[in-house]
Amino acid sequence: MERAEVKATGLAYDRSFVVVRPGGAFISQREVARLAVVRTQVLHDGTKLALSAPEVGDLVLDVTADGPVAPVRVHKWDGVGIDQGDEAAGWFSEVLGEPLRLMRAPDDLRRAGSGDEPGVIQYSDSTALLITSMSSLDGLNARILERGADPVPMNRFRPSIVITGWPEPHTEDRVRRMTAGSVEIGYGKRDIRCVVTVVDQLAGLRAGPEPLRTLADYRREPEGGVSFGMKAAVLRPGEVFVGDEVVVTEWL
Repeated sequence: MERAEVKATGLAYDRSFVVVRPGGAFISQREVARLAVVRTQVLHDGTKLALSAPEVGDLVLDVTADGPVAPVRVHKWDGVGIDQGDEAAGWFSEVLGEPLRLMRAPDDLRRAGSGDEPGVIQYSDSTALLITSMSSLDGLNARILERGADPVPMNRFRPSIVITGWPEPHTEDRVRRMTAGSVEIGYGKRDIRCVVTVVDQLAGLRAGPEPLRTLADYRREPEGGVSFGMKAAVLRPGEVFVGDEVVVTEWL
């Protein structure tokens, strides 16, 4: 995206929709890698949602923002969502090969995030934003190439904002507060990465073992797992554009 409105819960519309199984349990690329091939575009100030996927007809939905709610479970959190109707359910069920429903977060949904600056979220895992840097990816890919494997693109990590210009990899680990455009961002925690990072985001297939194999060589965290990127809270909403200057106002 060339620009994004950033709300308290993250980029506008990001993680405000969720696909669920009967009973409300959410699905993600962790167990359904093909979810990666779904392309979305929010239109007309959030009143319409365009969906596309290979070998399935495109669909433009009228977004239902006010209606009956149904259960939604994201990890251990139990809440609700607004069902987006049978047409959306049929489309996702066809794309992914199992009975599914599309749910939208109620406008007033505010879950507490987690980390040093927890902030608020909707259907995200734990924080409003994920910040990565090109220097971190370049450092990782240099190690992957040394192993004789293929480098990975940034979309494996699905960041909200990517920063260029930092000379040292993982500089984002040390940021306590920063601004990007008119948005102020606060450090939450390092992002412990899961199996989604081995999913080819264009093919919707697992293409592992990279980058997890190489991250395990040098990014193991004391509490377990490997990390890449900074999970963050929105301290001041606003707008961010490609090319905006990032200013670190406080370092960890």
